[in-house]
Amino acid sequence: MSDHQTTHQAVEDARNADILIYVDGKIVPKSQAVVSVYDSGFMLGDGVWEGLRLYNGKWAFADAHFERLYAAAKAIDLEIGMDQKILYSALLDTQNANEMVTDAHARVMITRGVKVRPFQHPSLSQSGPTIVIIMEHSKPALGRPITLATVPHQRGLPMTQDPKLNSHSKLNCILACIAAQKAGADEALMLDAHGFVNTTNACNFFIVRDGAVWTSTGDYCMNGITRQKVIDLCRSNNIPVFERNFSLVDTYSADEAFLTGTFGAQTPVSTIDGRQIGSGQLGPVTERIRALYAALIMQECA
Repeated sequence: MSDHQTTHQAVEDARNADILIYVDGKIVPKSQAVVSVYDSGFMLGDGVWEGLRLYNGKWAFADAHFERLYAAAKAIDLEIGMDQKILYSALLDTQNANEMVTDAHARVMITRGVKVRPFQHPSLSQSGPTIVIIMEHSKPALGRPITLATVPHQRGLPMTQDPKLNSHSKLNCILACIAAQKAGADEALMLDAHGFVNTTNACNFFIVRDGAVWTSTGDYCMNGITRQKVIDLCRSNNIPVFERNFSLVDTYSADEAFLTGTFGAQTPVSTIDGRQIGSGQLGPVTERIRALYAALIMQECA
């Protein structure tokens, strides 16, 4: 698709050529920010991560992001080796080293560390975790609403790989994204194990019908921070909101559809499987939620 875009499309920023990156306690130039080929993350996708956004000198909803990160590490039995305050200080140190004030995105990544041999067993990671913080100047730059295609790849049952886990093993979502691109869409709409509409390969998914906001039950999707903020904002502003099972039949005839994520906040969707959703543009309910979320960010990051 000639004008293909992604939900993480950003304005080109020349400053990103010279960013400094945190790697295991040191803040180093981009060219020196490297990890071992024996690292568990590189070798097996064995790790967890978080994405955060900087507004007006403050990382939005940092407490919620760090709680989710530490819960994920505990779930995979990965000992981070420092408490949340120390890791947050590392985030601030990296921010200050890069002299970033606003419109920045951070990816905090923790893997099980360097292995002594190139095999799966976690006991082969003996040197402690690898901790990396990548921070870039980034401003969302979507030229138009996102197009989606439904794909056969599912966000599966919790006993395969729990979709709530923000793990380094993203191959399922990458394959979904590739399938969507092959179908001529920007990104993938993924169903759950029962065939209900669930999430996209990169973001949480919402529709609007008759003024009410619908999203999935949450059983098979990432427990998104922005997703929860949108649900909370709807509840506190008298916008009917439902976490429920719904199908593609419900979705195709929706008045609006939008995605949520830390990077793009609320991104409108124009078409799904070639069917125009509503006007195909940013709808009034999405626009209102965007304004409410922007006000929340201003309050959070005053």
